[in-house]
Amino acid sequence: MLEKLMSIDRRIVFVLVAVAVIIPTLLKVSFPITVSQPTRSVYDFIDELPKDSTILMAFNYGPSSLAELEPMAAAVLRHCFRKNVRVIGMTLFNVGARLGDRVMSETAAEMGAVDGEDYVFLGFRPGGISVILGMGTAIDSVFDADYRGKPLSEIPMMQDVRNYDRIALVLDLASSATPEAWIVYANTKYKQQVAAGVTGVMVSELYPYIQSRQLVGLMPGLLGAAEYETLIDTPEKATAGMSVQSFVHLLIFVLVVVGNVAFFIQRRRTQ
Repeated sequence: MLEKLMSIDRRIVFVLVAVAVIIPTLLKVSFPITVSQPTRSVYDFIDELPKDSTILMAFNYGPSSLAELEPMAAAVLRHCFRKNVRVIGMTLFNVGARLGDRVMSETAAEMGAVDGEDYVFLGFRPGGISVILGMGTAIDSVFDADYRGKPLSEIPMMQDVRNYDRIALVLDLASSATPEAWIVYANTKYKQQVAAGVTGVMVSELYPYIQSRQLVGLMPGLLGAAEYETLIDTPEKATAGMSVQSFVHLLIFVLVVVGNVAFFIQRRRTQ
């Protein structure tokens, strides 16, 4: 038995992982989500905004990070549309343009939000830092039209939004170092409030900015998305994903324990 455990076929492990994914998916098993303070801070900031306030969401991620960051984007958009908070979408990633446009359009259709009145997606502009700085002076100097080519001068919600002065919060949904760029060039230069939602592997390097109060809040990967879904009382993909992830983590934990026990017993017998 010990020899079999030590030389288990990896395909058996793959099958066990598949079972651990399928069972909670079919049974729709869910676990309680404890909301962390950094995620709650993002929620509280948006929840306390007056009606017809405006936030800017930057969709700075690609397909490889879609599973973690898109549920986060959808949850925040649902919250904003419920609160009548207007949303400007844009991206510093060329691959983020299609993804941002899709999640904004689909969530707006679900919530009954109107393009040009409740939200607008500006699309992509190259330049990174120059885009962030340019928007601080005049948004229409960087984006003269929205993603579909409609001039900003013809979009109702953009009539009184010229630069960061009328934007309450920049929320960067990112899979790279763009949150630091927003902090350095939007927060430091223009005193713009910034929050971030990032992939799980990036979270630890951004905590110092919360302590320095250069970040309003921080949502950590799929867990952050599930926490936000809990706060808005709308469990969706992230909540389901966390349940599946928990089952897989439990399976891996059991396999590691069993493997180590078998190894030490076998080594002791050999000695």
